[in-house]
Amino acid sequence: MATSIDRVIGIDLGTTNSCVAIVEDGVPTVIPNRGGYKTTPSMVAATEAGKRLVGHVAKRQAITNAEHTVFAAKRFLGRKWGSAIVKNTAAMSPFRIAEGAHEDVRILMRDQAYSVAEISAMVLQEMKVVAEDHVGAPVTKAVITVPAYFNDNQRQATKDAGEIAGLEVIRILNEPTAAAVAYGFGKKLDKVVAVYDFGGGTFDVSILEIAGGEMFKVLATAGDTFLGGEDVDTRISDWLVEDFQEEHGIGLHQDRMALQRLKDAAEKLKIELSSQTQAEVSLPFIAQSASKDALHLQKLVTRQTLEDLCQDLVARTIEVCDQALKEAGLEKAAVDEVLLVGGMTRMPCVQRAVAQCFGREPSQGVHPDECVAIGAAIQGHALVANQDMILLDVTPHALGIVTSGGNFDAVILSNTTIPAQETKTFTTNRDGQTQVKIRVMQGHSLRAEENELLGEFMLQGLRPGPRGTVEIEVSFEINADGIVHVRARDPETKTEQAVQIAASSGLTRSEIDRMKSSASSNLDARRSSEEIEALKQETEGLVAAIEKLLPEVAPIVKASGRGDDALQKARAAIARGKQAAARRDLAAMKEESEPLARIFRTFKSALSQNRK
Repeated sequence: MATSIDRVIGIDLGTTNSCVAIVEDGVPTVIPNRGGYKTTPSMVAATEAGKRLVGHVAKRQAITNAEHTVFAAKRFLGRKWGSAIVKNTAAMSPFRIAEGAHEDVRILMRDQAYSVAEISAMVLQEMKVVAEDHVGAPVTKAVITVPAYFNDNQRQATKDAGEIAGLEVIRILNEPTAAAVAYGFGKKLDKVVAVYDFGGGTFDVSILEIAGGEMFKVLATAGDTFLGGEDVDTRISDWLVEDFQEEHGIGLHQDRMALQRLKDAAEKLKIELSSQTQAEVSLPFIAQSASKDALHLQKLVTRQTLEDLCQDLVARTIEVCDQALKEAGLEKAAVDEVLLVGGMTRMPCVQRAVAQCFGREPSQGVHPDECVAIGAAIQGHALVANQDMILLDVTPHALGIVTSGGNFDAVILSNTTIPAQETKTFTTNRDGQTQVKIRVMQGHSLRAEENELLGEFMLQGLRPGPRGTVEIEVSFEINADGIVHVRARDPETKTEQAVQIAASSGLTRSEIDRMKSSASSNLDARRSSEEIEALKQETEGLVAAIEKLLPEVAPIVKASGRGDDALQKARAAIARGKQAAARRDLAAMKEESEPLARIFRTFKSALSQNRK
């Protein structure tokens, strides 16, 4: 077993819920939070008094504090402000979103702007606290999972969030791969498995080969980083809004509190209809009529209606499954097991669609909410304990350069096993050209503008010559951590230029350091507040217990010869304890705790002796 210094936690940073796990005595375990729940809502809020709330406490006040409660922030990680996805989501969001200084997304709470990585860090820090409460010691290392289809910028944003939260992220692991690791752990399996991961905000499918339970080789992966349960919730709430408008002529999209109530109701409805065939939505006092009469939204919804609303969303996931099978070069019969991951896989229509796609009933071999965190913990433990475990993953997106006409020419194809290295030869497109700009892209479209720009550099000193006669060798190398190195070379003149592509979350080094310091200070303040509250409850409990004993014990103390002096000291200690608790004075409460405990023990002993 790893020492406490090497203890590593696995965190599934989910769009809707997050989960943390650890390996103890060789057994991977999901760690419950203080409320006893094994998952924690990925929600953050700021109260009017400026207090930060994370998890269940944030979710409980979301309706009354809709504008300052953030959910599904993961959908904005590593994205640019100008993207259509961000613009469309911002228009329908109860909380406010703005453009950051680096064309990134910022989220506004109580008129303070937070980066998306910073919001995610608050959730990660909550997972860190849950783990530290469990082990009773600091935890600094983590493996954090991401959707397999995340690009480099989204992965870097996740790493930045981990650093801001005070964690050393020793590995970023793809969620379907983590689920497969959890499934194969401790078993001598030789199987081909498909992991269908339909979560709150993203969808992934990975086809993996498991050999001996120790080697996990990803054959292909495909996905959609903006397809999940949030979209199903939106379909439901939009449908309810349209129905309400038809009935009452009143739109609800401009009312932030109404939007949050609708989202909450949609999520509950989706969950209920996964286990029953009909359920009721009841939202009293959702709006007012023109004559100021209260209007209520009440509707009985069937499972069939829900399935009709999200039929195309489920169909999109099946298209991605077909794509992954094609990329892997496999027929569906070659897949031995299909694992269901993510809360959306509880929907009967999803299970039916998966069974039809793969020609077999999906396996119940993993817990859809917990397996990703468990797999991450297993991988983290294997890394620090130097255990035999081989993970061979793939790059989900093609890597290449921009060529003439704004085209994208891939050098390393998608679903290439990493680490990988490839070289491709290009020619100049102008007569007498002595330099060329190499623009490095990541994506799938043949049109460069539809892909992600990772970086660019100039190769100078080329041999002048007619168009198409001067050759340039471009080499790409991607390592196991996904770090990309690009080299361009003129084989004639031996001129060479190389660059390491640094993915960006949109944050500068100084911003990350500042956010990390702020997060640490917030955690210290929270720990201090929790210590004060715990000591306050302890002090008030001792005072109440002593006061309850005092009427019965006073005559006994007087009769013992210690008289009024002992009782006077006890009453003085009670008064000091009350004052310290009322002021929430940590030092004073610590000073009074031992005298109060001693008085309580003395009084109990005196009563016990007197009753014999």
